[in-house]
Amino acid sequence: MSRYRGPKLKISRRLGSLPGLTTKKSRKLNRPGKDGNSPETGKKLSEYAIRLEEKQKLKFNYGLTESQLFRYVKEARRRKGVTGLILLQLLEMRLDTLCFTLGFAKSITQARQLVNHGHITVNGKVLNIPSFQCRLNDIISVRDKVVSKNLISTNLKTNQRNEIPFNLKFNSEKLEAVVLDYCDRNDIQLQLDELLVIEYYSRR
Repeated sequence: MSRYRGPKLKISRRLGSLPGLTTKKSRKLNRPGKDGNSPETGKKLSEYAIRLEEKQKLKFNYGLTESQLFRYVKEARRRKGVTGLILLQLLEMRLDTLCFTLGFAKSITQARQLVNHGHITVNGKVLNIPSFQCRLNDIISVRDKVVSKNLISTNLKTNQRNEIPFNLKFNSEKLEAVVLDYCDRNDIQLQLDELLVIEYYSRR
C-alpha cells in the first residue's frame, strides 16, 4: 500500500491533531463522513475501531506505509524493554523525524522532501534517505551550500519550536545537532496510546 497523498485536513478531523502531518486546522469540528455530519448518533466505537484509529494516527503522523509500520513494530518487539516506547523511539530516530523535531521543516512531509533533495548531512555525508535510522552521537547538519542554509534558516524562523528535546543538542549558529540519547515519552508531540497499536498488531 502506497503512502497517503490525499487531503490532510480530512485525516486530522477524523484522528485529531497530527503535528507531523500538517500544522493547518480545519474550520469544521465534526468528523468527516455521513455520521460526522449528522447530530450525535450515540454510536460507540468498538475496541477494534479504537485500536485501528491509534494505529492510523501513528501511520499518518510519521508518513509511513502499512508495511513500514509493521516492520517497526516487529523490530520493537525484538528489542528488550517496553515495546510501545521502543516503537516510538525508533520512529523518532528516523532522519526525517529528527529534522522536523529540530524545526528544519513544518511537517515530517516537508522534512522528508528536504532529505530527498540532499539538504541534510549526517556525520558530514549527504544522505537522501528519509527513513535512515540515526544512532547516538550522530551529527545532523545542513549541507554547506548557500541554498540549503538559507532554506533551513528561513524554516527555523517560521516554525519557532518552543524547546528542543533534551536528547538533542542543537547549535543554531552552525545549524547542526548531536543525538545525545533516545527521546523521552513526554517529548513526543503526538498524543496517542501506543499500547493499543501493539495490541492491534498482536491480533493480526
